[in-house]
Amino acid sequence: QVQLVESGGGLVQPGGSLRLSCAASASTFSINTMGWYRQTRGTLRDLVATVTTGGTTNYADSVKGRFTISRDNAKNTVLLRMNSLQPEDTAVYYCYAEGYSDYLPFHAWGQGTQVTISS
Repeated sequence: QVQLVESGGGLVQPGGSLRLSCAASASTFSINTMGWYRQTRGTLRDLVATVTTGGTTNYADSVKGRFTISRDNAKNTVLLRMNSLQPEDTAVYYCYAEGYSDYLPFHAWGQGTQVTISS
């Protein structure tokens, strides 16, 4: 079973920056895509950004130019740098990974970390 452990998040003022990190672990696995989604109460979980093993990135329009996703394939970690944060970025952020574990496909989610933008 693939486990994702997140760190980062917290409270920051509008215009500030935060960094989220996520590490994946399992006995035997390979990850294709890692990324971040976010969710506010009463809404669906929305894409923030993803990155493939080859480094191809995909961003939600609302975060383009402000957020940067990066990945360390050797360490199975993904990092989300968030700049120019706005109140509408407030949400629970979830790490995501998909790939193969013990030759079976998997989709895994982290436990979520709260990001709050407020003055």
